[in-house]
Amino acid sequence: MAFPGTRLSVVARTRSGDEETRRIAYAAIIEAYWKPAYKHLRMKWSLDPDTAADLTQEFFTSTLEKDIVERYDPERSRFRTYLRLCLDGFASNARKAERRLKRGGGITTVPLDFETAEGEIGRHEPVVSADADDVFYREWVRSLLERSVADLRRHAGDSGRPVMFEVFSRYDLADDERARPTYADIGRELGITAATVTNHLAAMRRQFRAIVLERLRELSSSDEEFEAEAAKLLGGRPLDQARGKR
Repeated sequence: MAFPGTRLSVVARTRSGDEETRRIAYAAIIEAYWKPAYKHLRMKWSLDPDTAADLTQEFFTSTLEKDIVERYDPERSRFRTYLRLCLDGFASNARKAERRLKRGGGITTVPLDFETAEGEIGRHEPVVSADADDVFYREWVRSLLERSVADLRRHAGDSGRPVMFEVFSRYDLADDERARPTYADIGRELGITAATVTNHLAAMRRQFRAIVLERLRELSSSDEEFEAEAAKLLGGRPLDQARGKR
C-alpha cells in the first residue's frame, strides 16, 4: 500500500503566503464539503433546492475564506464538525434575517452540480437523525468515496489498466449485491481468467485504499485527526498497520 506521507492539510495551506497555494486549498475544501453541506441544508433545514443551492454557494464563496478557516482551532474539534456547526450558524442567521437571495445576485459562483446532488437525495432517501453530525458524516464519506473512485478510474486509465478498473467496477461497485456477477462471469465477459479477476480486484482494492487514505490525510488537520478518521472509516489503526505494527 502506498501510504500517504505527512504533508500540510488543506486547512494549513489556506494560510500560505502564496496566493495560488491558497486558491488550490480552498478549492479542495469546496470539492470535499459542498455536497454534504447542500444535502445538510436540504434535510435538516428543510430548504427548497434553489435556496439550499444559493446558501451553499454563498457559504463557500463568501464566508469560508473571510471567516471560517481563520477562526478554526484544531485543538477544539475536527474540521468537519467545525464546518458543519458553522454551516448551521450561517443557515440560522439567514433564516432569522429572512434573507431571500436571487440566484446569481451578486454571489461569486463555483461550478457545483446541484442537480446531481438533488437526485442523490431522492435515490438514497437519507433520514435526518437526532445526531446531525452523523448525517453530515455519512454524506461526507459518500462524497469522499465518489471522488476516490473517480481518482482510481483516472489512475487506471493513465497507467494503461482500464480492464483492472472495469473488474473493480463490476464487482465492488455493483448497485445490487444480490445481482453481483461471479468472478467467472466477469472473466468470461472481459476475456480473462477467474484467477486474473482475483488479482485485478486485489490490486485495485489496495490502490483504492491508498487513494482514500491520501484524501483523508489532505483533509485532516493533524496526525491524530487523520488516525481517528481513518480508523472510523477503514477500521484498525492505519498508521500502525503501515509501519508493520500489531
